[in-house]
Amino acid sequence: MRLLKLSHVLLLCAVLGLTACKQPAEHAPPRAVFNLAGSDAKAVALAEEVVQACGGRENWEKTRYVTWRLFNKRLQVWDKTTGNLRVESRRSLVLMNLNTMTGRAWKLDDELTEPEELRRAIQYGYEAFINDSYWMFMPFKLKDPGVTLKYLGVQLAPDSSTAEVISVTFQGVGVTPNNKYHVFIDPRTKLVTYWKYFMDATDPAPRFSTPWRDYQKHGNILLASDRGQKKNTGLAVFEHMPASVFESPAPIDWEALNAENFSKDELSEDDEE
Repeated sequence: MRLLKLSHVLLLCAVLGLTACKQPAEHAPPRAVFNLAGSDAKAVALAEEVVQACGGRENWEKTRYVTWRLFNKRLQVWDKTTGNLRVESRRSLVLMNLNTMTGRAWKLDDELTEPEELRRAIQYGYEAFINDSYWMFMPFKLKDPGVTLKYLGVQLAPDSSTAEVISVTFQGVGVTPNNKYHVFIDPRTKLVTYWKYFMDATDPAPRFSTPWRDYQKHGNILLASDRGQKKNTGLAVFEHMPASVFESPAPIDWEALNAENFSKDELSEDDEE
């Protein structure tokens, strides 16, 4: 009987891959898919138009390295292909892989080697990424696994402009699955102009709303950095990134990185902005 069970495990490993079998159950990749059946057709079509307006799904998938600072504070450097991630703040640094949930971490320049401390640091890096990436890339994530979209009609945005609105809710995914967003979309440009955040999907009123402004082309995609009173800074898309960015606690040589990825004309344009 034990041999039979072992054979089942080995077969499962062959199907899913050895790496997935080694992951703890709590970090296993989600099995959820986008809730197409529970979403409104008009909301789904509008979400697809948003992605197209921001450069298209293909260009988003081909984008390799992205960096940004949420509200000019926490730095994120993300390799979309491998899942490698660098999360850096004034007091801490996490170098990890989002797929394996493994990595290294430092606090005040001291490396964390005690297993429980390291586990908490890796979890912090993961949750920081989930939060910060949604604030940065939400237009590309409207059809993520576990998401349901509902069309709420034409409404006035907080700045009194006219917008089409969709509701975004989640089921069994992310670190705050009870959240809800109302996303305001310009009927002409199909770009997101505002969102309203509900801590719980049943809340009668949002906790806050922020604009999505200052869309700029980075690589082959459009990204918005302005959230009203707060701005996302250091936003850039790179084609090349040295492995040391994800492996070494040494400071990133941004000058060398920019020189490798951008022409002098592009760097001059950035300086002028």
